[in-house]
Amino acid sequence: MAILSPTSSVSKQPLSSPPLIQASNSIISSLSPQTIFGSTGKLGGVEQTHLKLCANLNNSGLKLKASIEVPGLTRESKSGKLESPAITKNDSDLFDEMKQRFLSFKKHKYMENQEYYENLAKGQAPKFMVIACADSRVCPSSILGFQPGEAFVVRNIANMVPSYENGPSETNAALEFAVNSLKVENILIIGHSCCGGIRALMSMHDDVETSSFIGSWVGNGMNARLRTKAAASNLSFDRQCRHCEKESINLSFGNLLTYPWIEEKVKNGELSIHGGYYDFVDCIFEKWTLDYNASNWKEESGQVAIKNRTFWC
Repeated sequence: MAILSPTSSVSKQPLSSPPLIQASNSIISSLSPQTIFGSTGKLGGVEQTHLKLCANLNNSGLKLKASIEVPGLTRESKSGKLESPAITKNDSDLFDEMKQRFLSFKKHKYMENQEYYENLAKGQAPKFMVIACADSRVCPSSILGFQPGEAFVVRNIANMVPSYENGPSETNAALEFAVNSLKVENILIIGHSCCGGIRALMSMHDDVETSSFIGSWVGNGMNARLRTKAAASNLSFDRQCRHCEKESINLSFGNLLTYPWIEEKVKNGELSIHGGYYDFVDCIFEKWTLDYNASNWKEESGQVAIKNRTFWC
């Protein structure tokens, strides 16, 4: 079992890096997503995206910039591998390719599983709610094999969950619907390597007040940043960012428990909270689960415990 601090205060005791200490009941397993249609999604060969952080300390503004080396939509070759296309000339070419993808989906997925999709049209009953980053390289359905109807997904910058006291946002609106209306049984927060949002967070000053949308949003993870600085100050900036990419997920664990209707369901065993970390550089997925009974998140230290930490590689 590992104890982590996710809520309002920073632990005075330095944490060792990485932030997730080995938990009990850990096992090594292989990722083999089940499919409905007899085929799994393919991943690889996607064009490289470079995220750049620009910090303007004079106006406390934070910006994220993305540059794509090869424009256009990725194509799938006859061998099944993904290939970068030639440079496209206009938007019409992009949508022509998108049209062909849709027609292929309709022919090979929808029409061959029409009864399944007709049932989905009547309603949804997903077992999972997934909170993932908006980064284009981190698609939960692609990397975990979710089929339509299996996961209710919300994506935002740096896969953050604001606390209940922070007021309404699209993320907690999605939480309210998924937990209270859809009755999901699992919430899975997925972080990832090379996260531009976490890099923006780690570049902020402790006392910065920013009027930018990005700065205001990633500020929800300020306590994760402070804990990372306390625990990993001797590491390089890149390694601190990696540390914080996982620490922010555990901060979100504690933030989830500030919602009364989430905490009640977790306490009663009706809802489980999980964390996931996708390293797309080495294609490794790390998963762990909140141990509610061993956590003391309501105390001043605001600590939560985790269990069942596994690596899929």
